[in-house]
Amino acid sequence: MKTRNFLALDLGAESGRAILGRLDGEHLILNEVHRFSNHPVYVGDRYYWNPLSLFTEMKNGLKIAETSYNIRLDAVGIDTWGVDFALLDKNDSLLDNPRNYRDPRTNGFPEKAFEEVSQSDIFAQTGIQFLNINTLYQLLSMRGSASLESANTLLMMADLFNFYFTGSKTTEFSNATTTQMFNPITGTWAYDLLERFQLPTYILPDIVEPGTKIGILRDSIQKELRSSNVPFIAPATHDTGSAVAAIPSQKDPKDLIYISSGTWSLMGIQTKEPILSQQALDHNFTNEGGFNHSFRFLKNIMGLWILQECRRTWNKTNKKVDYDGLIHAAEKTKPFATLFDPDNQSFLSPGNMPKRLQEYWANTGQNVVDSPGSIVRSILESLSLKYRYTAECIENITGRSFDVIHIVGGGIQNKLLCQFTANATKKIVIAGPIEATAIGNIMVQAIGTNEISDIDQARHIIHNSFVPQLYTPCESNIWDSAYENFVSLI
Repeated sequence: MKTRNFLALDLGAESGRAILGRLDGEHLILNEVHRFSNHPVYVGDRYYWNPLSLFTEMKNGLKIAETSYNIRLDAVGIDTWGVDFALLDKNDSLLDNPRNYRDPRTNGFPEKAFEEVSQSDIFAQTGIQFLNINTLYQLLSMRGSASLESANTLLMMADLFNFYFTGSKTTEFSNATTTQMFNPITGTWAYDLLERFQLPTYILPDIVEPGTKIGILRDSIQKELRSSNVPFIAPATHDTGSAVAAIPSQKDPKDLIYISSGTWSLMGIQTKEPILSQQALDHNFTNEGGFNHSFRFLKNIMGLWILQECRRTWNKTNKKVDYDGLIHAAEKTKPFATLFDPDNQSFLSPGNMPKRLQEYWANTGQNVVDSPGSIVRSILESLSLKYRYTAECIENITGRSFDVIHIVGGGIQNKLLCQFTANATKKIVIAGPIEATAIGNIMVQAIGTNEISDIDQARHIIHNSFVPQLYTPCESNIWDSAYENFVSLI
């Protein structure tokens, strides 16, 4: 097979990358051709994204890929985080800079929503976890605003960039499901729910499946970049959907628990149908879309965001704080000195995270530690114990048992967290690949362009191309004791 060239434009909450994937039919080789920062812009008490700057960097990535490797791209795919969106007016101009999901405007809005439509009814119509950050509550916070009343189109972030590149306005399935405005039973927007909330439905584009050709590069951008009419394929544009599509074929993906590990930890299983039971609602699980119209029954867990924010705080006074040093210090620190619930709402917003952790420990009558090593160890232990709690919830809800957890994403570079996860859950942990989101993005592009046949072939290629790392559980007794203390906190 002739080598095919696919570009993944992968935007995370901290950085964006342009990753070139070169596929020869049996192996995939990745090259990161461009990396750029992606941080919220703070204006007063508001948190925004900077879409035009991101779009410029994405164009740079496309140009670098083609010129540095002297190639013609066979396709491009974009993935981003979920829930956030842009509103366009009738002239397709931005009505405002898109808000960052950590913006405080949605605080308390789920509870306000329940006064109009019951929590159980919202879950029955959407199957989505209740979080302040969901698109539904962002829109409810905007009711009556000039921006919403003037809006002609709502585009999720990946869909906005697809529009900028191609002129096509659609919403990809996996990202639509993150909004809490999609009905997984009807397979359409949750029109009845949105009308009950008096939210406009005419602003919502048609929904397309992963693997759909969105369009081709605009003529103006072809001239600007001296590029060709490269097609844009919608992968699972929600980054977790792409990451899960990259789980290799060592074990049937339906028979394992996965964690997509990064700023957030998305932990769950793959299913063909959404799980809308009372237990799922009680434990606040979510049903997000994936490739082949599958569903990811999962829990959003705060993830490495807490560690990232601690490091950001420490770097204000000590510019030499790096992750390797912090993990090394944590390894030498006393275990289980203090614990916390990673999903406590006090940890959601940016700020002085070490101070917030110390306030939490004081308020819960625990030891208050202050050394970076002790704080980092508490973060990693608490995350691992939350993974155990979540795994037990999954098994109770589904009536199934799982003996393997497969972790993908950048978080697997934290080997201490991977080992702690195996210890805490008493399950085998398989870690890899690191660049799962970009890999899943690329493989869905390959399916969408008919270069490979299906997801099974894609997972076979991934298995051939990337070697995972195995972690086996140990020290079970001390983790059992710590787990009892952890459960009392949540």
